[in-house]
Amino acid sequence: MILCVATTPAIDRLFEVERLTPGAIHRPQRHVAVAGGKGLNVARAAAALGAEVRAVAPLGGHAGRWVAAELALEGVAADVVEVEGETRSCLTVADASGGGLTEFYEHAAPLGDDGWERLEAAVRSRLPQARWLTLSGSLPRGAPPDGHARLIAAARDAGVLVAVDTHGEPLEHALRAGADLVKVNAAEAEPVVGGDGQAQALRRLSGGRAAAVTHGADGLELCDEDGRLWRGKPPALGPYPVASGDACLAGLVSARAAGEGWAEAVALGLGAAAANAEQPGAARLDPGRARELAERARAALD
Repeated sequence: MILCVATTPAIDRLFEVERLTPGAIHRPQRHVAVAGGKGLNVARAAAALGAEVRAVAPLGGHAGRWVAAELALEGVAADVVEVEGETRSCLTVADASGGGLTEFYEHAAPLGDDGWERLEAAVRSRLPQARWLTLSGSLPRGAPPDGHARLIAAARDAGVLVAVDTHGEPLEHALRAGADLVKVNAAEAEPVVGGDGQAQALRRLSGGRAAAVTHGADGLELCDEDGRLWRGKPPALGPYPVASGDACLAGLVSARAAGEGWAEAVALGLGAAAANAEQPGAARLDPGRARELAERARAALD
């Protein structure tokens, strides 16, 4: 099982408009809402790819109840940690005229006095059934700065592999804790390791474990435990790239959990990311299309 921790879940909304004009009233041509935030996006994408998945998420208020109900409708098993604050909303506006995406991300509500402790306990209770643990997103207010590192230590004690996608101080803590796979984008890696040789540098900081850096349409580079560098590009570019990084992590971990090598994992990560960008709604990818694109990515790997 892949246990996906969503530290900052959200209702992710997509509005598609004919043209985005500041100051104007817009009537969306399309509206999609999903149970999102990075961790839940990873869970949904991994489940679509056929992995056995369980999510753990702190949810609060009416929005939190909507997220929990939506996960149930999608067949994504989840353990809900009830917290005091209202679960946030995030909005992406797609300009159909070619103006790209404009995004609005609400801050996550505080967890409350004992919210993190209860979240950590929920994760620990599921570790005996897990093969991989994914930790995605920033830490909400009320979480300790080393929250990810604490969960990495718990996973290691349970014999569970860990993949982390975060940034800033939590990323530095996760690297020192020795996450088995760190997956960040180039902008998130730059403050920690600079702009050159990022995957290799992150691997060194994590004690020789695997590290991947994504570059949007330019693909990703992954440095594995043996120091081998894998490079690839998405074999197709779609108009909805929000959550493609999360879909990429889902592909990487799903392949590794299934016993595949790094070449197959990188290919599935690229295929899932590309398939995600073809569909509106974060991490609502077509699994057949993801596998088809993965085969194309595998053939073109450096």
